Amino acid sequence: MKLIDVTNGHAELVREQLSNTDASFVKVYSLGQTTVIYTGAPAHEDIILLNRDRRIKQNEIDFVLNKLMQLTADEVEVMHGHNFVELSYIRNQASLT
Repeated sequence: MKLIDVTNGHAELVREQLSNTDASFVKVYSLGQTTVIYTGAPAHEDIILLNRDRRIKQNEIDFVLNKLMQLTADEVEVMHGHNFVELSYIRNQASLT
């Protein structure tokens, strides 16, 4: 598996996320037919995996978490939807100061 940074092709999405959320960065990646949206804010990081043709596979979740956050699925909140998965990591408040 390979993550390809396609952020430049999603300028409108990035602009909207940065202006309408608390995100300090937004990155968009392609993982084959799966789109990966990675956002970070001072208190949390979120990843959305989206595939319009099929459900997201566990090995895709594990791969993306390892590559982008160096975490496992046990360390984040995982919310499954139809053809997408949202992964959310809340940073330790003590490490923010």
